[in-house]
Amino acid sequence: MGVMQHKEMWTTIADEATLESPLWGTALRSPGAREEEVVFSPLADETYALGLETIYEGYLLHYGQSRLFAPVDRDTAVLLGDYLYAHGLVRIAVVGDVAVVGDLSELISLCARVRAEHDPAAVVDGVAWAATAAALGRSNGVLEAARASLRDAGEHGPLERLARSIAGDAPTDRALGLHADRVL
Repeated sequence: MGVMQHKEMWTTIADEATLESPLWGTALRSPGAREEEVVFSPLADETYALGLETIYEGYLLHYGQSRLFAPVDRDTAVLLGDYLYAHGLVRIAVVGDVAVVGDLSELISLCARVRAEHDPAAVVDGVAWAATAAALGRSNGVLEAARASLRDAGEHGPLERLARSIAGDAPTDRALGLHADRVL
């Protein structure tokens, strides 16, 4: 995805949130204060980029530092994050692959569990994001065993190995580093 397309992605997320609610519009950072850097979408097929970054922005509002928004309080951040989760899933659903929507829903659920059970959660949830992004659209169930290792045994290694095997080491390292810098 080129620089102009990235710019369009951020504008789309911001504009649609503003149209949805004036409250989201007032939570937007000024254009010069936005940190318009993609994190996990470079690991995925470009078809999923906008939906994936929308969902991730919602995740950051729940568990980290948003790139586009600066809500006035925690309640607003959580509500805006929920809106972005839902809106991102709708974007993905339009692509027409129900399995991808399921994988992203499972990611959101798994990361909420990770946040409750692991310290530091940033490493563990980062590999869940990376593996899910890299495997999106590969309808062969490749994520299930790796997710089960985390869910059932607390092991995140299979997810990390999966992300690296699909996306490569350098892109995975970049995404994980950017993620670690943004989450609490």
